[in-house]
Amino acid sequence: MKELIRLTARTAGEILSLFELSDEARPLANGSLTPAEFIQLLVKNDCYNDAVKFIAHSLPKREAVWWACLAAKRGLGDKPVPDLQAALHAAEQWAISPSEDMRRVARAWSEKTGQKSAASWAATAAFWTGGSMAKPGEPEIPVPPFLYAHAVSGAVCLAAFEADPEQPVLPFKRFIRQGLDLAAGGRGDVE
Repeated sequence: MKELIRLTARTAGEILSLFELSDEARPLANGSLTPAEFIQLLVKNDCYNDAVKFIAHSLPKREAVWWACLAAKRGLGDKPVPDLQAALHAAEQWAISPSEDMRRVARAWSEKTGQKSAASWAATAAFWTGGSMAKPGEPEIPVPPFLYAHAVSGAVCLAAFEADPEQPVLPFKRFIRQGLDLAAGGRGDVE
């Protein structure tokens, strides 16, 4: 496996403190492993949701949102619903050029699409990357740290089922490879 240069955590324990593992993955928790070793352990034990959560919490915000976009794009299929395509586009634009304006556009599409698809969750992830959760003119409500990672993991996991509802394991494995490629400095271009 390539070196995961975009991850700042040196041990799995630094990431494991940020979210809860599933009951199946909890016995595997070993904070002294490197992030790469722990991800491999999760995948080897078919704990794909947990591997996705771990990667989402490990990646920098832009890469994490981009990962959600890559997965959501696969989940949309050949004939995407226009509103979901717009939500995905808003998230992609934020990942390409993060700004408060693009974050607010992502919020609008997140709300319009109601967090019922991977594309909607990708837009939600972009909105939850920072700033305030309040509407303009209202008192600021800071976005909690790592809230975006929860939306990213939701987008990626949901996209696996959107891509193949009967056999989501293959999409999960592909998306995990994409996340690892992003962590290694790539663009997520994997097959």
